[in-house]
Amino acid sequence: MIENIHISNYALIDNVDIVFDRGFNIITGETGAGKSIILGAMSLLLGGRAETRVLRDSSRKAVVEAEFSVDGREDLKQFCLENEIEWDDTSCLLRREIAPTGRSRAFINDSPVNLDQLKSVALKLVDIHSQHQNLLLASPPYQLQIIDVLALNESRMKEYAVRFDAYRKAVKDYVMLKREIEKANADEEFMRYQLAQIDNLKPIAGEQEDLERERELMANMTDVKESLRAVVDALDDDSPSALSLIKDAAAAVARISGVVEEADSLGERIEAVRVELQDIAETFADYDRNLNADPLQLEQIENRLNDIYDLERRHHVESVEQLIELAENLRSRLTRIDNADEMLKEYQQKARQAKAHAMETAREISSARKEEASRFAEMLRERAIPLGMKNLNVRVDVTPAEMSVTGIDNVEFFFSFNKNQEPLPVGKTASGGEISRLMLSIKSIVADKMELPSIIFDEVDTGVSGDVANRMGDLMQLISRNIQVIAITHLPQVAAKGDAHFKVFKEDTETTTNTHIKTLGAEERIDELAVMLSGSSVDDAARANARSLLESNK
Repeated sequence: MIENIHISNYALIDNVDIVFDRGFNIITGETGAGKSIILGAMSLLLGGRAETRVLRDSSRKAVVEAEFSVDGREDLKQFCLENEIEWDDTSCLLRREIAPTGRSRAFINDSPVNLDQLKSVALKLVDIHSQHQNLLLASPPYQLQIIDVLALNESRMKEYAVRFDAYRKAVKDYVMLKREIEKANADEEFMRYQLAQIDNLKPIAGEQEDLERERELMANMTDVKESLRAVVDALDDDSPSALSLIKDAAAAVARISGVVEEADSLGERIEAVRVELQDIAETFADYDRNLNADPLQLEQIENRLNDIYDLERRHHVESVEQLIELAENLRSRLTRIDNADEMLKEYQQKARQAKAHAMETAREISSARKEEASRFAEMLRERAIPLGMKNLNVRVDVTPAEMSVTGIDNVEFFFSFNKNQEPLPVGKTASGGEISRLMLSIKSIVADKMELPSIIFDEVDTGVSGDVANRMGDLMQLISRNIQVIAITHLPQVAAKGDAHFKVFKEDTETTTNTHIKTLGAEERIDELAVMLSGSSVDDAARANARSLLESNK
């Protein structure tokens, strides 16, 4: 529920703070006092348009802030945590600011948020019901929502949403596979030709680099052989060679082994070097003997590389590995073509099964809607007839529709307000006052079924009086037993039923006009009701009537 509202520098409001009651809150005031201004400020929290013309003082920002109690609201907690918004398990603070530059900023629990996030949270906390909102009653989605709320379809709709998404995905997969196969069939001959070229080449991963190295070696055979010969000569063949010098060094060390203390260990190290160098020399000598220039082999290498390069150019790839990958891709696509009929049947069967699962839940939802439709029609008639619509007839049709995100039904409300009149859609038969009373009746029916802590009624009782006004007040009072109600009204019959009463009024200073709001005490409330009952002059008789009206509504 709304704990309190703060408004500053907005239109005629300099600074206003309102602390609301948990039950039925009444707001009254003369026409033009500023009741609509307060409602306009509240609409900013629900994503309303921000304009600099609402700034009372163009040099300061306007601020609208509302604190809500949110005990047990796990849905809001989850939303805030998912969007990295600060969360408090007991209260939620919504704020909207309009800077002199026209820039608008939004906050939830002091965390900066975008307007959509603010609106998402605000709509779960408060419902502003005005004459404009009455247009919703003619909206099929709104009519469907009412029936689903009363039919307790929330859990079924969540299950259906999952199954319907699975069905749509299965259909999409089937369609995409069918298109892929159709395209593949058109390209099949060319793909088989491409695959045959690659398979005939029989590419091996890494062979291109090996062949290029081997070609480089054979192309430079003379230089390589000369270098190998130079290495072998330096190590072993020429005199003096590295090995012959090391042998001489080893013999010299042996002669002093009995004289120099470390001669033996150093001699062993020299011997180890000689053995390693001997092995290196022999390896290079073997390599030199086995390395021969073979023109035929070089030609074969060149031909193989040319075949590889040619195929790479044709397929716009840069390596043998990419050719191998392309071949595997072609083979996979051709396998899908070969197995196309079986795959299509499999995907089609998955789509049919997904649709059957979705239809199963959709039928449960439809059955619940049909059962609730007749109950709702009768309940709405019972609630609305006492509001001056004694000949009201209500019919709710639930008719088959193509499967969609909302199920397999169309829901439409039909009304007639006169005897022997065929019920028609609400937009074709009801006046503004009748629609307003119907909406009030609907709100009273769904109030305890919807997770909506607060509702604001903006002069929904306009155009009625007497007993009908009294009954409309009773309905709003009934709603306030389940959720917090704030009603802006001009009717004393309604105002007398509130648990708390607030008065909006204007005061003039030498330079400005200011809108204020205050909580009325017992005697102030009697005076306010007396004015509403009798006009601007208040006498003892008017006060007595006001006091009697309050007593009768205790």
